[in-house]
Amino acid sequence: MKNKLRNLFLLFGILAIAVMLCTMDMDYSDTWENLKRVGFWFPVIMLLWFFVYLINTCSWYLIIRDDRKYRVPFWTVCKLSITGFAINYATPGGLMGGEPYRIMELTPYVGVSKATSSVILYVMMHIFSHFWFWFLSIFLYIALYPVNAFMAVLLSVVAAFCLLAIYFFSRGYKNGMTLKTFLFLQKVPFVKKWARRFITTQKGTLEQIDSQIALLHSQHKVTFYSSLLLELFARVFSSLEIYIILSVFTLDVSWWDCVLILSFSSLFSNLIFFFPMQLGAREGGLALAVDGLHMSAALGVYVGLITRLRELLWIAIGMVLIKVGNKK
Repeated sequence: MKNKLRNLFLLFGILAIAVMLCTMDMDYSDTWENLKRVGFWFPVIMLLWFFVYLINTCSWYLIIRDDRKYRVPFWTVCKLSITGFAINYATPGGLMGGEPYRIMELTPYVGVSKATSSVILYVMMHIFSHFWFWFLSIFLYIALYPVNAFMAVLLSVVAAFCLLAIYFFSRGYKNGMTLKTFLFLQKVPFVKKWARRFITTQKGTLEQIDSQIALLHSQHKVTFYSSLLLELFARVFSSLEIYIILSVFTLDVSWWDCVLILSFSSLFSNLIFFFPMQLGAREGGLALAVDGLHMSAALGVYVGLITRLRELLWIAIGMVLIKVGNKK
């Protein structure tokens, strides 16, 4: 990637952080008081998320190295993973900046086709693991809490939604979905002419990417399921952040409660995906999830504030890494 492009990504990140700091609806004095209560545990939370990103990196690294043909330094992949997530968190709609950045930076190591397919595969795996996490959390809730009529209906709807998504993702893994996506874009206003030209000039590359996607699922099943399990483990492991924060404010909390809070709050916030950092949606989701487990909804707000600060710091770290350790 040219330095001019890196500088554009960095400038965008700085502007996004400034906008988020100016538009976040929170009382800074209350935030400071809550941060002081968390105290020593905030650096622990920051370190915990380094390990979460490390697990994400291992998942993507397995996909990149599935055929052992390409040698990419692990810590380069880790840097691209952290920075890609930082750009996505700061982008309205998500997945609009981090993925092109990863592809461009990975291309000198593995070529454009492999870079594109590995990034698409990892994004699919990351999203795929979300649906499995939400689906499995339904059974965890049933095991821990009584289910009334309202919750039975709600859990059934969530289960149907997750199973439908899992089915479509499985079809995409078996047959590839890149070319089909561009064929669909040919019917979308404003982008159909561009999509038609792109297919005309890049059809061979798109078919090659689809074949690499299908190959991972059909012939490299160990890599496929190892990557999926790592992504699932990252979800469960990251719930320790909620457990640490809630433990500061209340003793009446278990780790499994925190897994459920993370699951249902992330489901709610991802339904409202077009806000940068999911501003407001996550806090509302956390408050609803905590309240649904018969805790004070205010605890969800406290968790939201601390996680928001952690995320802002990791976005800043990711933006700094844009300028570090780049291949000439």
